[in-house]
Amino acid sequence: MRAVEADVLVIGAGIAGLAAALRLARDRERQIVLLTREAEPEEGASRYAQGGIATLGPDDSAELLVQDILQAGAGLSLKRAAEILAQEGPELVRKVLIEEAGVPFDRTPEGDLHYTREGGHSRARILHVGDRTGEAIVRALHRLLKEFANVKLVTRATAVDLITFPHHARDPLTVYEPITCHGAYVLDQRTGEVHRYLAGATVLATGGLGRIYRYTTNPPGARGDGLAMADRAGARVINAEYVQFHPTTLAVPEGENFLISEAVRGEGGRLFTPDGSARRRHFMEEYAPGWGDLAPRDLVSRAIHREMTVHGYPHVLLDVSRIEGFPERFPTIYKRCLELGISLPEEPIPVVPAAHYFCGGIWTDEWGRTTIRNLYAVGEVACTGVHGANRLASTSLLEGLVFGDRAGRQIARTSPKPISPEAVPPWEPARDGAPADPALIHRDWRSIQYTMWYYAGLSRDGHRLERAIRDLEHLRDEIIDFYRRAKLDDSLLGLRNGVQAALIVAEAARRNRKSRGVHFREDAPG
Repeated sequence: MRAVEADVLVIGAGIAGLAAALRLARDRERQIVLLTREAEPEEGASRYAQGGIATLGPDDSAELLVQDILQAGAGLSLKRAAEILAQEGPELVRKVLIEEAGVPFDRTPEGDLHYTREGGHSRARILHVGDRTGEAIVRALHRLLKEFANVKLVTRATAVDLITFPHHARDPLTVYEPITCHGAYVLDQRTGEVHRYLAGATVLATGGLGRIYRYTTNPPGARGDGLAMADRAGARVINAEYVQFHPTTLAVPEGENFLISEAVRGEGGRLFTPDGSARRRHFMEEYAPGWGDLAPRDLVSRAIHREMTVHGYPHVLLDVSRIEGFPERFPTIYKRCLELGISLPEEPIPVVPAAHYFCGGIWTDEWGRTTIRNLYAVGEVACTGVHGANRLASTSLLEGLVFGDRAGRQIARTSPKPISPEAVPPWEPARDGAPADPALIHRDWRSIQYTMWYYAGLSRDGHRLERAIRDLEHLRDEIIDFYRRAKLDDSLLGLRNGVQAALIVAEAARRNRKSRGVHFREDAPG
């Protein structure tokens, strides 16, 4: 099994990983390997970001953006991180996304950039490309990165574990040195072989963990892979209890939860109970007087969740009949609903809350450095402190851009070199491992997802969390035994990471008995 050597290994090809790779690629002598477990390079969570990317609007300032971030973060956002985002982000949007990558942001009839306003923002400062902003950004950045011959993109490559010393070292004396990352063991999905990817610096940009919940806006790859790998390696993880739920996703039985942007409510959409046209109740004023349908997303999510739980509703309804020009303003949503037989804007959209964004993650400093030497984390897998206990809308793409770029700048300054292949043992596969049974993997995933949804979801208490942890620990032991005996494939690796990520979230939620932001404890003191 071969060893691949590079100056930098980037695991993940969303906006954060692309920003890091792009910054590093400008030195044409530096060799960068960019890995994605997907078959298509542009697939991933960044692609599905509908709303837009925050920057600074015409009557705006960095100070106002910082204030809005801190307000949304419920007292847990790190001011220095928010200041970095507000000060460096707009220039990177202008220079990298608009000028270099040519992202076709929407414009006014006069040709100026069109800024919209979303919940929690005091100014209109969101740039968008219809309701497919993330897709346009990722596509443009991948196109730009193709111009650099020193970047090698590898698809269908799943990281198994980080290579760290002293754990994987042949030399026993490395036990006296700090934990250091030297790359990763990576599964080639095409052949089933696990290769050593050795690098001077490794960047985790693997995204979030929404798939550990029954309902989620996240794509299939959001399994907590990077979080679990870093945790196994000994990296510090913080704020894992803060999982943000999006209040409105398309409710399709046993189907994918397609996101219905908050901008729909911002432009006049209203939430009703599904009791029939004569008995429908416009319920949000009961939960958030004065705010109504425009209440912060955590309040809206919990209100919908309570209506569903108390009354046994399978979903609630989002009425969009008052929005003029709906098909033009929200073409992707309109098309998806039409495919499912929902005639907009006359018919309401059935919606449920869903796990959306992981505000916690691997602790990093302001340059993306983790507590493991030569290991960086950027994007949703990282916790920079920007999002605190509740993320401000449309700041996630900006954070990935800014801190991906910052990690690239820091690595460029230090330029660590890859270790010799002779110092790292090759991967040892399970002897005579049988292929993993897809039925068992599906069943175990369902167990994780339902456990997290009912016991560690929108509303939590000590008894439910204790039950979740007991069930997940038993399941983890079964999965690890399964993992050690079976032939490795991507689905088995995802299951192993998913149960570990679920335990990280549940245990953090149990430890924190104070409600804050998106972490809501029904048994919180006071």
